[in-house]
Amino acid sequence: MNTPAAPPAAHEAHTEHIVSAKSYIAVFVTLLVLTATTTAVAFADLGPWNTVVALAIAFIKATLAIMIGLTFSDFATRGWLPVYRMNP
Repeated sequence: MNTPAAPPAAHEAHTEHIVSAKSYIAVFVTLLVLTATTTAVAFADLGPWNTVVALAIAFIKATLAIMIGLTFSDFATRGWLPVYRMNP
């Protein structure tokens, strides 16, 4: 007979953090705005600052994309391990 493992101690109780759709929409809109800004900067003559500005914008976009990727990987793998809930 298979018996499930004991639930974790009270201090190890699992709590989920729910991110609202507003956060995802805000990140998406920010990425769109930064993409438009990158395009505008490519046509502007900023002298030696063109590369610096383009790399700064690219860094911000990459950071946002990495955060979205990590969030998605967390969401996609939540069902892989059983979640034990403490009975009140």
